[in-house]
Order: sequence, then C-alpha cells, then structure tokens
Amino acid sequence: MTINADLRILSRATPAATAPLVTPTGTGILHLGLGSFHRAHQAMYTAAAIAQDGGDWGIIGAASRSRTVVDAMHAQDFLYSVATISPAGTSLAIPGVHTDAFVAGDEPERVVAHIADAGIRIVTLTVTENGYSYSPATEHLDLDDETVRADLQGGAPRSTIGQLARGLQARARAGGEPISILSCDNLAANGKHTEKLVREFLQALPGGEASDALGYLDRAVTFPSSMVDRIVPSTTARLRDEVTGLLGALDAIPVPGEPFTMWAIEDAFAGGRPAWEAGGAVFTSEVARYEQMKVRLLNGTHSLIAYLGALRGVGTIPEAIGIDRIADAARGVMRSEYEPSVDVPTGVDIRAYEAELFERWGNSALGHQTRQVGSDGSVKLRQRIPEPALLALGQGRMPHLIALTVAGYLSCHAPLGGFDPGVHAAAMTDPARERLAVLASGARDGVDLARRVIIDHRLFGSELAHQDSFAARVGELVDTIRRSGVDAAIADALSATEEGMLENDPTDPNATNATNATKEARR
Repeated sequence: MTINADLRILSRATPAATAPLVTPTGTGILHLGLGSFHRAHQAMYTAAAIAQDGGDWGIIGAASRSRTVVDAMHAQDFLYSVATISPAGTSLAIPGVHTDAFVAGDEPERVVAHIADAGIRIVTLTVTENGYSYSPATEHLDLDDETVRADLQGGAPRSTIGQLARGLQARARAGGEPISILSCDNLAANGKHTEKLVREFLQALPGGEASDALGYLDRAVTFPSSMVDRIVPSTTARLRDEVTGLLGALDAIPVPGEPFTMWAIEDAFAGGRPAWEAGGAVFTSEVARYEQMKVRLLNGTHSLIAYLGALRGVGTIPEAIGIDRIADAARGVMRSEYEPSVDVPTGVDIRAYEAELFERWGNSALGHQTRQVGSDGSVKLRQRIPEPALLALGQGRMPHLIALTVAGYLSCHAPLGGFDPGVHAAAMTDPARERLAVLASGARDGVDLARRVIIDHRLFGSELAHQDSFAARVGELVDTIRRSGVDAAIADALSATEEGMLENDPTDPNATNATNATKEARR
C-alpha cells in the first residue's frame, strides 16, 4: 500500500476518520508495562468507563525499557488506534485515555514519585510473568537477582517489585492515601502473588526501615486479583499501512487485537476505581476460577499449538490449528488433561468456551505468530502445567499431551545435537535459553535432557521435579521428535492418551479389547 506523504501524524488536532473515545479530565492510574496488550485491553475498558461516568481516570504509561512506543505517543498526543481484526474486516478505535508516558528504565525515580502521588489511586501491571523477580526454586522473591539486590541497597529501583515497594514506602511517608495494586499478568492469584513479593522485599530491608510501609500496606493498600484475556499479536508494517489508510492520518503504533476480550476482577479497591464494567469487565469473587480456566484451557493449549506448529514448519497459530493432528492434540490436552483441573466459574458454559477458543485460534485474519506464543516458555509453562500434570499423576494417569507440550518446548528452545527445529522455533526467545543450551549440549538423549531440566534444575517448580516418570515421558517424546518427527510424537501421545482413558473406564465393557487394539496399533 502506498501512503500519502501529505498525511499528518495522528493527534487531537488532526482530522481523522476515527475520533478519540475520551479526553480524561485528570490522571488516576499508573500503568507499568506500556506494551500492546495493555493498550488493546485495559486502556479500552478505561475509555469505556470514562465515556460512561467521566472521572479523572487517565493513565500514565511506563514502558519497561523501549522508547519506541513512548516517543510515538508523545508525538501523537498520546493517541494510537486499536485495530479489531476478524475475517469480516478491520475496525478501529482510539482510546484516548493516556495522559503521559515515559520509560521506567530511564527514569525509575518517576515510578516511585507517581506511586507516592496521592492523585494516583491504582497501579496496574502488565510486565509479563518474568517481570516479578520470582524464584520457582524457593517460591519466594529472588533475593539472588542482581537487580533486586541493588534495589534493596537503595537508589532508584529498577525491578518491578522494587519500584512498587519503594513507591509504597514513599506514599506511606507522604500521608498514606489508599491505593490498589492491580496485576494483569498471567499468574495464579496474581494479586496475592504480587502482595507477597512486595512484602518480602520490604521485609528484606535492614533494621526497621520498612515498618511504616508494612503497617501502611495492612491498613490502606489492596492487591486485587484479575484475569485478562485478549489475543494481541505483534504489530506489523502491513498493519501500520492499513490503519493509516483507514484513519487518513499516520499512526506509528497501532495495536491489533481479536474481537474477543474478557476481564474478570476482584472488587477490592482501596481508593476507588473506574466503572470498567461499562466495557464488559466482570467483577467477581471467582477470579481464581476464571484464571484457572484461561491459563490452562487457553494458554496451556495455546503453547502446545505453538510448539507443534513451529516444529511442523508453520508460522502462525491459524495455520497450526488447521493441521488435523495438531487440532486433535489441542482438543485432547484441553479436554482430558487441563479441564479436570479447572473449577469452572459460575454461569460459564465450558463447552461453549472451548468451542470459542478454537474459533479464536482459527482467526486467519489475525495471524498470531507461533514464535510469539512460544516465547518465554520457561516462565509461562511454570504457570500452566504443574498443577494439571500433578493432578493426573496423583490419580495414576500420565498426562501424555502435557508431556508433549514440554517436549515441544525443549525441542524448540534446547534442540539436541543434529536436530534442527526450524526457523520459527529459532525465532522464539526465552530467558532460560542459554542455560537450556548448556544442558542440551551435555545431554546423552532426550530423557537425559528432560531429567536435567525438570528434576535437576527444577525449571517447572519443585513438585514436578519429584516426578521422574513424567520427566522420562517428556524425554521419550523429545527423542521421538528428534528421530521420527513431530507428527510421530503427536500420534504417540494421542494413542497413549486414548489407551489410558480406556484403561481407566471400568464401565466400558469393550475397554479391554479396545486397549489391546490400541497397543497393537502402537507397535
């Protein structure tokens, strides 16, 4: 597409086909993690809330490190467009809720100052699972992390938990107005998790330095839990061109998103909140159930699709789910291994929810990339697989398809010598990738690699590290992928899953014969 060079940059003074939804009268929210997801999700809900009820709920956005979005937002009067994409077409909306933006890595002292500001009543976070400085080995704040150690010693904090803790310290000293810290990341009980880490940071400070802040947390700070859901792929040059053409103005930072969006929130806000229900948010006491459902059925299955798709040589989730074997594996892991571990929220039709997931994954117009979904698996899978896997193992069942998910992850991120996982796997990133490469270089085979990763290094937590049979099964599937290809590994896992279901169904008079037939087929 050719862009008209005479087009002006998107701003509040620039005529465009779509006007900003709102103009905030003030600022009440600080958001940490100014990425695409926040701009396509919480910002849209906040725009709906302000449009309905008004209020000074404008958002100051703090990017972690990159200046790209921050600089563009300053150039565009803090405006950008959200492109909702489906096979039926693309629609645009401009939230208009941001009042400022900066890079926390460049100005960490500003994070502390904004949290201390009585006008800020909510701090929201989308810093990814990896942004909480949490050690899965100890299940506590990672006090060995260099950034955390430096933050404990003083100066402008650079870790997210350090920034929250130091900001709340400063707020306590400034009068201690009520405030809420709202995590919007894919962590189980993310509110309690965030509170625990902030308290551990304060408790690690020397002497009685944190006593006032800890008392302030007890009386005036809440940490509501929430579950967020919307597929938001990476922005592409093609999307920028399309959006600019639709707007009639240059937008350097449009955000793509699917039509589906969900936000379940615990209604525990110390200093008030926007009317997010105006955008469809659900305030509920069952956030943990929504989180279970989403993290396991959506995210856990999404990971499997991404790894299998990448190993199959396809670059997008719609392409991957369009392969029958991968769709069968996705359906199998969802129904037989994740669903038994989920307490379904009241009023949710689980079959309709699952059917909608397949529609979302099949959105070919969105083109969500396997490399994006498959990145950061060392952190993501730790939130998704241990409890469902342990539940199955405790019932005497091997979760073959969860094992296949881990085998796919290791095959993509830590390929054994002589195995090429392909360009899509190679493009995935992960904070543990260098460590995994070292483990893979010294491993004799897949079983040895899986045991090193799962048992010795406890990559997925301490409880799963005691399950040698699970590690061995993961390793077997790694070897199958390496020697015979990913299709053979999928067939193996599906066949074993079917066999296990038959063996565990004593009410089926044909179970024994069917099981024997399945075993024969596997030979």
